[in-house]
Amino acid sequence: MTRSYLYSPWRLDYILGEKPGDCVMCRARDTEHDLENLILYRGKHAYVMLNRYPYNNGHLMIVPFAHVRNIGDLDPDSWQEACQLLILCEKAYHLAYHPDGINVGINLGQAAGAGIAEHLHIHMVPRWNGDSNFMSVVSGERVIPEAFEISYERLRTQILKLVNPDE
Repeated sequence: MTRSYLYSPWRLDYILGEKPGDCVMCRARDTEHDLENLILYRGKHAYVMLNRYPYNNGHLMIVPFAHVRNIGDLDPDSWQEACQLLILCEKAYHLAYHPDGINVGINLGQAAGAGIAEHLHIHMVPRWNGDSNFMSVVSGERVIPEAFEISYERLRTQILKLVNPDE
């Protein structure tokens, strides 16, 4: 049996890099610097932010304000708003990017792939036919052709239009 291995060496910078003593998601939540922290939208119980280590253009995360590890530890209002934000972001993706598909996932625990296991978050990644299915296949490199600032403005504009259609 021949085994194939796909490598993602860019993750090593994050894995081995210096980690702050506090929770990066709580720190982003508690500041007013939304653009700097790539926060697209703030709800009452959760917020939406672009992922700084994206698998594709527009890779975002829905993050409850509550600092919990597991879905069952969230209060019902936080879980309900996170699910409503999933729907909102799906609509924003279709308006902003016209993807062929969208991956949605929650990694519970480090063994499941959670880079920040202590703070529950939901990943959303727009997908197109022919993209590299999360892992770069050639030379361990990823091509993300759109700058964070453009992704931020593109998605934030659509989310705000959906939230406030009369403005």
